[in-house]
Amino acid sequence: MSLLKNDGRALIVAMDHARTHGVIEGLQDPGKVLETVIEAGADGIMTTFGVMKKYRNLIAGRVPVTLRLDGGPSLYREDWLAYTEWELLHSVEDALMLGANAVVLMAFIGIPVELKTLQIVASVASECMQANLPLMVEALPCPSPRILDAKDPLAMASAARLAFEHGADIIKTYYTGSPESFRTVIENCPVPCLIAGGPRMNTVEETLEVVAGAVAAGASGVVFGRNIWQHKNPAGMVRALQRVIHGGTSVAEAMPELG
Repeated sequence: MSLLKNDGRALIVAMDHARTHGVIEGLQDPGKVLETVIEAGADGIMTTFGVMKKYRNLIAGRVPVTLRLDGGPSLYREDWLAYTEWELLHSVEDALMLGANAVVLMAFIGIPVELKTLQIVASVASECMQANLPLMVEALPCPSPRILDAKDPLAMASAARLAFEHGADIIKTYYTGSPESFRTVIENCPVPCLIAGGPRMNTVEETLEVVAGAVAAGASGVVFGRNIWQHKNPAGMVRALQRVIHGGTSVAEAMPELG
């Protein structure tokens, strides 16, 4: 199964958060979330070894799955985007064994683990090429002495480009706030870019506006988690996002999917 649909876009539901958070609202029952979002029409799932091991019979043959291979300390020890340790925890062989359709890794740019994450990307990219398995890289600039604004379009574009240069087939990164600024990312990255959702946004309208802006700039879709499964109507969120991503509808036209 291809991660991107025939129009070159995708709505992938991220479910890898508990590997760092532990307990997190909305993911208490992964099986229920999986069933809900798949039935609602999600194009794919991004998740962990543990979730795929437990629920692979529920997922198998229904949607493409992207398996996270790397990780670091939990948020009980270190803050997000401020890691001092990061490791490859699972292998391409593990992904094939579980029936994954792609794998995902981090690239933290601007902090001491940068080189380690890029080394992991480069090594896994070679293995993925041999296995014919797409590699997604979540490429993020991190607050640091040389990156004063982690949402700066040039910093975001550079993070995406670094991930591509080390072997990424697909990039996941943050939206920079406007279609005009995000085009800097798109224009400097030769492979498809999908935007991450990050923490749940304040309103559904804001979420859909971000997606519409990203797609208008050339993004190939989204990899969203909390903005879907922390909403009171996850299925409605999937349907509304699909209308914006694949249908090209306006935010106002997509809103009725929420009921």
